[in-house]
Amino acid sequence: MKTRETLKDFFIDHGQDFSKAGQFNVFERGGFACSATSMLPNRRDFYKISLIVEGSGVIGVADKAMNIDGNALLFMNPLVPFSWEASDDEQTGYFCLFTEEFVSQNLKSESLSHSPLFKAGGDHIFFPDNESMDLLTGVFRNMMKEMQSGYANKYELLRSYIQIIMHEALKIQPADTFYKPVNASERITGLFIELLERQFPIDAPDQIIALKNANEFATQLNIHTNTLNRALKEVTGKTTTELIAERILKETKALLQFSSWDMAEIAYSLGFEHASNFNIFFKKHTSHSPLQYRKDIASIS
Repeated sequence: MKTRETLKDFFIDHGQDFSKAGQFNVFERGGFACSATSMLPNRRDFYKISLIVEGSGVIGVADKAMNIDGNALLFMNPLVPFSWEASDDEQTGYFCLFTEEFVSQNLKSESLSHSPLFKAGGDHIFFPDNESMDLLTGVFRNMMKEMQSGYANKYELLRSYIQIIMHEALKIQPADTFYKPVNASERITGLFIELLERQFPIDAPDQIIALKNANEFATQLNIHTNTLNRALKEVTGKTTTELIAERILKETKALLQFSSWDMAEIAYSLGFEHASNFNIFFKKHTSHSPLQYRKDIASIS
């Protein structure tokens, strides 16, 4: 079960030489087989910013999908699963890839900390007007030129270009429409969601989620459990336990459908000490046993 794509996977899938990859890479879309190679709905271990000048396709972000037809700016980060399926052969524009090693504290400055590049929630797709497209196209061209230079501080300059792109997105859609906390409850909810999502997907049977209940999340956030419960209830209308259960259930269904792990392995990775407790949990939320759910899915497919 392949649930997280590495930078090396990305290069190989697109027929490119991974030995030339570094902590930052920038390319033209037309020369990177963007029309012939689909991106499956996985999380990646790298960041990606794409500027689509020409070309149509379907972009999937988390559980949402949207048709794109030129003039689009896309932000993709390791927290969110995304996919891409081109609809035509004419694909032009630019994109850059970079690793966590490239990300500095300045890039995560206070003014940009809630940008779509670093959040699990909020908007990740923007539609620049022609003036913004001219500016963004120029930035990407400058980044491509800089990558070929011998300037000693070129990575600092490249980080500055990334900041320009991020600020341009904030201008396209004002910052208050992002998933940006406006009060303590929203701030706590945002932090909770980010902690919750960072535990998934489960890539191997010996990978175990570290935070399983409200008390453990509250301790990690350095707040009282009651404070966490109140904040989540106010913002989402659901309790901490309900939100954790929903996410574990979603991961359970994915593992039952796409992995060959047995019930004990799945239960263990999701924090259940005993397979019987796992069975009770799943049946409570679906009215089916995990094994029956797997059989039903298999019969459909």
